[in-house]
Amino acid sequence: MSFFARPHYTSDATQFIDQLKADHPELEQAQREGRSLLWDKQIDRDFQIKAVQAQVPQQPYVYQTGSDHT
Repeated sequence: MSFFARPHYTSDATQFIDQLKADHPELEQAQREGRSLLWDKQIDRDFQIKAVQAQVPQQPYVYQTGSDHT
């Protein structure tokens, strides 16, 4: 056993999460579904390249209308 190991210790947060998962076994699947909605996306690399190439440089003063008034 390691000198720094704390035998049989679990934090309050870990105990809470373990109990929550035991009470609600469907929770982990719901988390995976929520993650897939926001994060697990397929990236279209061709579209991304075209979008970067289609960007128009921003004017130094964004509210300037481009008129000849000085």
